[in-house]
Amino acid sequence: MTPPDSSVKPHPNPVSRPSTLEVVGVPLSVIDYDRALDWIDAMVATGERGYMCVCNVHTVMASQEDPPLRAALHSPLALNVPDGQPLVWALNALGSSLQDRVYGPELMARAFARAPSNGQRFYLYGGRDQDALLALAAQLRSRFPGVNIVGGYAPPFRPLSAEERIAVSDEINEAEPDVVWVGIGVPKQEKWMAEMRPHLDAPVLVGVGAAFDFLAGLVPQAPPWLQRAGLEWAYRLAHEPRRLWRRYLRYNPRFVGAFARQLAAHRASGGNAAHRHGGEQP
Repeated sequence: MTPPDSSVKPHPNPVSRPSTLEVVGVPLSVIDYDRALDWIDAMVATGERGYMCVCNVHTVMASQEDPPLRAALHSPLALNVPDGQPLVWALNALGSSLQDRVYGPELMARAFARAPSNGQRFYLYGGRDQDALLALAAQLRSRFPGVNIVGGYAPPFRPLSAEERIAVSDEINEAEPDVVWVGIGVPKQEKWMAEMRPHLDAPVLVGVGAAFDFLAGLVPQAPPWLQRAGLEWAYRLAHEPRRLWRRYLRYNPRFVGAFARQLAAHRASGGNAAHRHGGEQP
C-alpha cells in the first residue's frame, strides 16, 4: 500500500485549520457544521488537497488496534470531525464549548444544499452496490435540484487490485470533481482516503460512512431526540443487530474506560493534559 500522503506536497498558502484536542489519542477538530463546510469551500477554492474523517467512538477505538487507520487519522492532511455525540461530550469535558456534533449525513446534506450556488462538483464513491448508489444519486438530485454529481462508483467488498485502483483514480480524475464523498465504512474509508490521496486531483475527500444508506432511504435514521441523547447506537443496533452488536459491545465500554482515565489525568494536571494543537480557537 502507498504510504499515506507520500506524494502530496505542502500548499504554499495552506487553509487555516481549527484547533484540535486529542480524545483517547485521536486529534479531533473543535468544529461545527458551518466551519466544516467553510473548510471544504476554502480547500476547493485554493486547490489544496486534504481529507475529512467523520469520526465516532468506533473510529477512535478501532484506531487503537489498527495502525494504518491510526496513521490515516494522524496524517497532516486529515481533518477529523466529531460525528458521534459522545465525542462532543468528551471535547466539552476537556474545555471546549461545542453545541452540536458534525453528523456525517447532515454534513453531506448541507454541502449538497450549498452546491447549486457555489458550483461544486461531487463524486460518490461507495454504497452497497451500483443500484444503491444510483438510488442515492437520484434522491440527492431530487432533494437538491441543480446539484452537479459528476460520477460514482460502488466498489466491491474485497480489496481492489492495483489495476483496479489505477482505473478508479483515472475515472475520478477524468470526472474532475471538487469533492469525493466516500461511503465505504470505518476503517476502510479512512485507509482508502489516505492511500488514494496522492493519486486524486480532487481537493477534498470526505468519509461519511453510513450517510450513503441514510440519504438513499435504505436505512432509517434515529429520531433527533435519540441522537441528542447519544443513543443513536441503540437505535441502529435495534435495526441492524447482526452487523453491529460486536462493534458496540467491543468498543463502547472500552471508550468509556479510556476516556475516564484521560479525563482524570486532565483534571489532575489542572487542565493541561488535553493536548490542544494550533488552529483557530473554538
